[in-house]
Amino acid sequence: MTVALMWEARAAEGRGEELLAWARGQALAAEPLRREFFRAPQDRVLVITWWNAAYDAELPELPEPEGELVTRTVHRWRFEAVDPA
Repeated sequence: MTVALMWEARAAEGRGEELLAWARGQALAAEPLRREFFRAPQDRVLVITWWNAAYDAELPELPEPEGELVTRTVHRWRFEAVDPA
């Protein structure tokens, strides 16, 4: 089964590039199948990691950024891949 972990944070105003660089620099305890980075208006950063694992498997996730880099708590979601219709 393929599981996707989504991590989304909103940087403090004007610090979106810094948050993106921070996210790119984070090492995980294991290497995912794939890791993708996205950005959006309002200095938001999204990271999706793909894993070959069960839905409820314990998987490494990006931490909360320290200090005042973000304006709110990080949002996290977990999804499992489904067969195409």
